[in-house]
Amino acid sequence: MKKSIETRVPSLLLLIVLVGFPQISETIFTPSLPDIAYDFQVSMATVQLTLSIYFLAFALGVFFWGWLSDFIGRRKALLFGLLFYGLGSFLCFRAPTIEVLLLARFVQAFGASTGSVVTQTILRESYSGNQRHALFAQISAALAFTPAIGPLIGGIVDQSFGFRAVFFVLVLMSILIFCYAFLRLPETLEVNQRVSIKLVPICKRLLTNQKVLTYGFLIGAINGILFSYYAEAPFIFIEQFHLSTAMYGFLGIGVASASILGSLLSKRLLTIYQPEKIILIGIGNMLLGVVFLLFASVVTVFPEMLQFWLILLGLFIMLTGMGTALPNCLSLALVDFQDVIGTAGAIFSLGYYLLVSLFTFGMSKFHNGTLLAMPLYFLVLGSVMFYLTRKFLLPKANQS
Repeated sequence: MKKSIETRVPSLLLLIVLVGFPQISETIFTPSLPDIAYDFQVSMATVQLTLSIYFLAFALGVFFWGWLSDFIGRRKALLFGLLFYGLGSFLCFRAPTIEVLLLARFVQAFGASTGSVVTQTILRESYSGNQRHALFAQISAALAFTPAIGPLIGGIVDQSFGFRAVFFVLVLMSILIFCYAFLRLPETLEVNQRVSIKLVPICKRLLTNQKVLTYGFLIGAINGILFSYYAEAPFIFIEQFHLSTAMYGFLGIGVASASILGSLLSKRLLTIYQPEKIILIGIGNMLLGVVFLLFASVVTVFPEMLQFWLILLGLFIMLTGMGTALPNCLSLALVDFQDVIGTAGAIFSLGYYLLVSLFTFGMSKFHNGTLLAMPLYFLVLGSVMFYLTRKFLLPKANQS
């Protein structure tokens, strides 16, 4: 049977664009939150729901689009998702009330999630072995800057043209990305693979696979630690060390740099070690950074400025380790599910996004107003990650 669209390998640039735009959409409008609250005459707590509802819709979306891509193909699922994303962005731009804005954010995030789950599925079935591991590392390095540049762009646009202009930027971005994907995205799902797929058997396979469960926990914990850092960092650096909000914003460059360094280190280590060993090395380095962070938080005899830089150093080591481990976890997680990679990826993504929410919520409950809360919480999570990696991912002979 002749396929309507030739199956071929997508470009790395296209993959980076497709997997990166959801992160920009998530963060670009955060500098506008006070303006939105003022314009709609609502509290900041109400406006912050625009962030919460985004993650909820995103979790549901990764399941839906990944599942759908096994039926209609990767290309169609991604293009339909981009249409939803564009519609949601336009509704955000035109929203007359906070209720409509919340609905628009739900639609926007639901569509944007296709960029995460379907793009990862395309990458997993288009590449294999060390080439796939290396590409995940390259993409992770490229994406490290998106959380930093989103608020920077949003702040400039909001200050110059108002918050609605920020959403208009997302409308334009949705059009450009749709056109790019429409012209350049190939179909990577073979026609004879598009079969009726039942969810229950796939769920059972996932839940009875120890390695999948371990990778899911590791990915959820790494992202949970990252978002927990974003939750605690304003308290640490603005309230404890009295940084201005503008100076605090520049710390995002350090976060991005650490993530990029970790991804590049992961790619280099692939020439020496198996990816499972690199995951253990990354988590070990992460724990080293956490211990250093704990030490800097406990010892109060240091001058405040020295303590500040020691905490930054500990965070940098920790984030570099996370950046080393994460690409390999993403690459290896579903190697046994190539026959149902779209649906398996959807279920897997839903699971680890729920873990991210759980671990981030745990940080908020563990918060006690001291510098110790964050490193102690990270030490517990990191220790569990290290134990699970050694027990379930490494052969006994390679654990030394």
